[in-house]
Amino acid sequence: MIPLRFTLLAAGSSDRILPRPLRWLLINNGVARPIEGSLAELWRLPEPPGALEDRIQRALDLHPCDLRFIHRDAERDSRESRMAEIREATRRVPPHASSHKPSVCVVPVRMTEAWFLFDEPAMRRAAGNPNGTTPLPLPPIGKIESLPNPKETLHEILRSATGKSPSRLRKFSPGEACHRLADLIDDFSPLRSLAAFSALERDLGDLLRAHGWAGPA
Repeated sequence: MIPLRFTLLAAGSSDRILPRPLRWLLINNGVARPIEGSLAELWRLPEPPGALEDRIQRALDLHPCDLRFIHRDAERDSRESRMAEIREATRRVPPHASSHKPSVCVVPVRMTEAWFLFDEPAMRRAAGNPNGTTPLPLPPIGKIESLPNPKETLHEILRSATGKSPSRLRKFSPGEACHRLADLIDDFSPLRSLAAFSALERDLGDLLRAHGWAGPA
């Protein structure tokens, strides 16, 4: 069975946690064939491209795929303005064979980490303390898109989940714990109540159906 290959154009090192929910969305929107994902971390190149359209083109050159995900956090801008920015950059990519790939905009409100603030058991396991009983200050899921700094909120919750004293937290890496957390979450369906995630799923589902990828290969 021929795999469906996707490339995620990362906006930063935190994006290493994003392929997991993207893969979940692909499977839960009808992709039955094997899925192969790659992460384009262009800042690691000796001379990384600067303009978004150049980054899109370089990602496709280095990571050939069937489907591309282009991520930008909304942060202080609206989701709509970020998506318009991505679409305009995509239009400016010089036309050749590799550039004609369907793309989906991935625009979490504020930051990517907001989409990982809902699974308490997974957080405890990611923090290395699955049987911990320390109360974790998880925000209501309907509020996580309005948090001013979801990344710091997630890091603080993971620190609390360790159950360790501040002096024993010196060797704890919340960034590494975030990567473990992404691998430990099996069900991202609670995020369907969030506007940005549900819009991503809707856009992706439409694209999969349009290209005949939603169903048996």
